[in-house]
Amino acid sequence: MKHKRIDCRASRLILMLVFLAGTYAAHGQQNLPAVLEQAVQNYPSLKARLADVRSAGQDVKTSTSDYIPRLSVQHQYTYSTNNSVAGSFYPNGGTVISPSGGIRAENIYDGTFGSFTSALLEWNIVNFGKVSAAVGSARTALAASQAAYENELFQHRVQVADAYLLLLIGEKLEDIQRANRDRADNFRQVVSAGVQAGLRPGVDSALAEAEYSKANLLLLESRRNEQARQLRLLELTGIVGDSIGIDSMRFYTALPHPADTAAGTWQQHPSLRLQALRWETTQARSKAIARSFLPSISLVGAAWARGSGVSNTDELYRTDFSSGTRYQVYNYLVGISTRWTLSDYAQVRHRAKSERYRAERDHEVYNEHSLRVQRQAKEAEMQYAVARAQARTAPVQLEAARQAYQQASARYASGLTDLPTLLQSMVVLNRAEADVAIAYSNAWRSLLMVAAAQGNLPVFLNAINP
Repeated sequence: MKHKRIDCRASRLILMLVFLAGTYAAHGQQNLPAVLEQAVQNYPSLKARLADVRSAGQDVKTSTSDYIPRLSVQHQYTYSTNNSVAGSFYPNGGTVISPSGGIRAENIYDGTFGSFTSALLEWNIVNFGKVSAAVGSARTALAASQAAYENELFQHRVQVADAYLLLLIGEKLEDIQRANRDRADNFRQVVSAGVQAGLRPGVDSALAEAEYSKANLLLLESRRNEQARQLRLLELTGIVGDSIGIDSMRFYTALPHPADTAAGTWQQHPSLRLQALRWETTQARSKAIARSFLPSISLVGAAWARGSGVSNTDELYRTDFSSGTRYQVYNYLVGISTRWTLSDYAQVRHRAKSERYRAERDHEVYNEHSLRVQRQAKEAEMQYAVARAQARTAPVQLEAARQAYQQASARYASGLTDLPTLLQSMVVLNRAEADVAIAYSNAWRSLLMVAAAQGNLPVFLNAINP
């Protein structure tokens, strides 16, 4: 009775471990939407593009800030002499210090303290569209940056989906080659037993051993391809690791419907929209450059106060700090100012022309890209139709190969055929099994290429989740 109880408990424990292992394996496998989401969240290139979008958004805010009045304040303490002469001077680009001071027969080289505080408000109330053109250019650049991110996101999701399908076919081919190796191993054992019993010639044992070795080589090659595809998918998802478990979903149980290809059109392609926005960005930049030559009319206001160690009544010198920094005079200014650098006309005109030529270039690049996208859409639909036809035909080939192998195996067991004929049927069966898996994978990959050419990934994603 004790042994029965122990056996019962052991059986329950084994069943529980099997159930937990199956549950863990199921959770360890990720379907395509989950892998795509990981790629969007983790891949560095997408994060870099998103940072470009945020940077362009800040550029819009920067250009919009030109509408805000500019307020400048300054305060200074100085220690200097107070000698001057009558006459004007040229500031020479702001490199000449103001020579204001007392006019007297002799220079006084005793320094005195001074202070100067000022506030200047300048508001461009009329700019003839310069600011609005600059803001429009920045907003168009933001839209182009967003389109570049969306195109990068779309292209990367297509790459991840294709890598997912390639990994699936890699795993499937590894399973097929493993089954072929096991089949060759069983056959080798049967043949060896027949040779040892004297029922088969010795050459059959050598041929069976050679076929087993070949099957092993095919398995190792398929395993190498599968592991390389594992690493490729891990790279595209931004995951650090050695392997990733993926779900086969319905990729080997069903074919996509032909009507799925009608869900998108090439005019919606993200890369085409990106080229159009690049063209618009260049046009907007050309407009902003042309308007930068126009004048500005500003409302200005200022207030300032001066302190000096030299008295403003009798030019008495006081060298202490408190006397020099105490304000003696106060002033204010209110007015309207305009500024127009006419000599910039030639330079601005050439820059605007240069941008117009770039806009013409971008327009032609858009036209070229449009032709390419149209061609890719038509070619993808053609290849998809062919891939579906091949996928429907491949199972017929597999069934015929299985029947040929079974017949050849039975005839060999009865001594009615030789070993090379049986080995050839094994090769044909192995190739037919691989052809079915590849044909189904190609059908789904072709649908993915249709979605990629139309710029509409839901064409593919909706097909895998009916």
